[in-house]
Amino acid sequence: MQIAIVLVVGLLVLIAASFRIVKEYERGVVYTFGKYTSTRAPGIQLVVPAVQQMVLVDMRIRTEDIPSQDVISRDNVSVKVNAVVYYRVIDPAFAVNRVEDFYAATSQLAQTTLRSVLGKHELDDMLTNRDQLNMDVQNILDSQTDGWGIKVTNVEIKHVDIDPTMVRAIARQAEAERERRAKVINAEGEYQAAERLDQAAEIIGKRPETMQLRYLGTLNDFVNAKGNTIILPLPLDVLSGGLQALTKKKSAT
Repeated sequence: MQIAIVLVVGLLVLIAASFRIVKEYERGVVYTFGKYTSTRAPGIQLVVPAVQQMVLVDMRIRTEDIPSQDVISRDNVSVKVNAVVYYRVIDPAFAVNRVEDFYAATSQLAQTTLRSVLGKHELDDMLTNRDQLNMDVQNILDSQTDGWGIKVTNVEIKHVDIDPTMVRAIARQAEAERERRAKVINAEGEYQAAERLDQAAEIIGKRPETMQLRYLGTLNDFVNAKGNTIILPLPLDVLSGGLQALTKKKSAT
């Protein structure tokens, strides 16, 4: 009787151990006598004890924080860069069978790839073209982890820390650049003004009456101006006319 009870209890324990629950976000990689045989879907799955073994793989997107990496840019500036990588398993069998620890492997690969990609760019690119750098790192990681059954969905560079001495040098460079742009804009403005004045002089030279209108407008400005002394400019044609009259009078005498 006792033997029967023990056998029944053992059978119940064996049956209970044969059933495994796979969650919705998991997949079960099953091995039979050590050989991969199938990938089980979510739900209750039957696994024969001592014959089969199931390894559960999380299929959700995983966030991997890449610690600060020392990077020397192409223009020989030393910076510290850290980033975050988002990836998920798309083939559980590959992730378990082709790499020993795909979590650690992906993290190490992300660190080396980040240093390699950023080392090919100058500091200005790291500070201004982060979107393109993120895309470059993501594409390289995705191509290398594809054989592991892993899909890299996104890479984001979080911080680019620069040495304080380099910060001062960059500030001086930015100030010099602003001064250069200001001088260029000022020179361009003077050039455009001179060009407009040359066009105006050409128009006035073709139509002398335009100068008379300009003279009358100037007189109106003087009338409305506040002050005790008013200087009235005379057009050259008026002076030339007076000089001609005086010349004729002297010749007549």
